[in-house]
Amino acid sequence: MGAAAGAAAFSGTGAATLNGDELATISAASRSLPGLWELAQHIDGHFLPYYLFMHFWAKAGTAELWLRLPSALAIAVAAGLLVALGRRLHSTTAGVTAAAVFAVLPSVSYYGAFARSYSFAAAAVVLSFWALHRAVETPAARRWVVYGASVALVCCTHLFAVLVLPAQLLVAVALLSRRDLLLRMLPALAAGGVPALVLGLVGYGERHAISWIPQRGPEVLLKFPKMAAGAAEAGLPLFAVALAGAALLWSARSLRAGAGGGRRAWAAALLGWLILPALLLLAVSHLVTPVYVDRYLFVTAPALALLAALAAASVPRAAVAACCALVVVAAAAGVAQHIEVREPNGRFEDVPWALRRMDARPGDAIVYGQSSVRAGFDYYGGGSLPDDVLRIGTAPDPDGFGFPERGDVAGALTGRDRVWVVWRGAKSSGARLPRVKAVRAAGYEQESAWHSADLPGLTVALYTAP
Repeated sequence: MGAAAGAAAFSGTGAATLNGDELATISAASRSLPGLWELAQHIDGHFLPYYLFMHFWAKAGTAELWLRLPSALAIAVAAGLLVALGRRLHSTTAGVTAAAVFAVLPSVSYYGAFARSYSFAAAAVVLSFWALHRAVETPAARRWVVYGASVALVCCTHLFAVLVLPAQLLVAVALLSRRDLLLRMLPALAAGGVPALVLGLVGYGERHAISWIPQRGPEVLLKFPKMAAGAAEAGLPLFAVALAGAALLWSARSLRAGAGGGRRAWAAALLGWLILPALLLLAVSHLVTPVYVDRYLFVTAPALALLAALAAASVPRAAVAACCALVVVAAAAGVAQHIEVREPNGRFEDVPWALRRMDARPGDAIVYGQSSVRAGFDYYGGGSLPDDVLRIGTAPDPDGFGFPERGDVAGALTGRDRVWVVWRGAKSSGARLPRVKAVRAAGYEQESAWHSADLPGLTVALYTAP
């Protein structure tokens, strides 16, 4: 099932074009190690472990398929571990069903074909729950070491993946009567959490980098099932079945979870894995700084699949049929979203589309509304771009993902009759961008403008001299 899940994720890697986040991965991974360290001291420091991995991975190339392959492999690992965890908690049927449901989620197809660390985080979280159950069941010292290492891996894959760890403390509550186990679990959890402390302090110091995130209210939680599954049609029914799975795990004495710390403790832990990250992320947003972004919660998708599978596998005398029906329904409900994420604009920044909109002529200039947008045009544009009149040098900013640019836009455009202006966002958002304002102030008037299909998308506008 792991291979099938990885193949399902990888099947979308060559369709949707790279977006700004993935281009940031390329930018970071392509720098020297000193340059990467310099970048981490200003922005994305909490992504440093992932960027280090991609630094060495990218030495073999930066093609779309190659850059996204690690994410698909991480999905395969997550699915394989779901089989093992489901077998421990209930049965092989439950484990295989959990992996199958996970594989057919549109969110898995999205993040499994995405050159960022979200798939890594999901795999690390599943590993940590598997390692915890294994250590509690047979508390050998080496198993607690594996558990501590898995927690450290969770902390290193994505800062907000640590929001699943409080759910594991619910298992610790069940061990209060087993002091020998508790005195092994808590030190392993604490030692594994050290990277989270370090990266959390780094992230707090660089919180200016996420100042674009708006404050969210409690109503955003209503969209959580859709986010976890990648489609409301799949997420809502799966969430309901998952809640039933938690209830069955809590009450069914026949389940095998008792060998790993108590069925009720594991019912609470799995339910916490599913719902606590969203609640805690919203709490952090209101207590510290706005951080609620849907993609930070992809680590809950395995829990959604696992709990739903536990419910289906617990149907008396019809478990196999119920499990098959669950997978079929989950797959059918997400067909439209599977198609969408595999379209060229599946990541909402279709740079090749923008390039096709440009009817560039010799002598045309190009100006980027946000300097970081340039990276996508460099990647896909080759030598066919209009003259980049503001660019200074070829290297990106050492402390960010933009590029050094001239400040005198009017001077840089002297003698140019046509200027192509590109920015991330809707047509109307260009009026607020300093570079777009500067082009207008230089005397150019907008002749035409086009926007890609989905927000934020890209806007391509042609400005001409009067």
